[in-house]
Amino acid sequence: MRKRRRILTNLESAYREAFRRAEENGDAEEMARLDFQYQRDQIRMEVLLDIRDLLATAPASTAEAKEEGQASLLDKAEALRRLTRLR
Repeated sequence: MRKRRRILTNLESAYREAFRRAEENGDAEEMARLDFQYQRDQIRMEVLLDIRDLLATAPASTAEAKEEGQASLLDKAEALRRLTRLR
């Protein structure tokens, strides 16, 4: 699984390159559009990464999960629901 920082850095690099091209062409409208899209996509990516982190450690069985103190998939879904309420 790719690390969070690497994913966000790749996203930023792609937008920086597109922004640089728009800046070279003097296209202020395109630069503004790219800036907005980058901020929107960054927020979306962070939410998706949060969801991935919540679901990443799914236990093999309920008994094993209880022994190890891990959350069940239902517990993780509930945590996800609470997370989405906060934003």
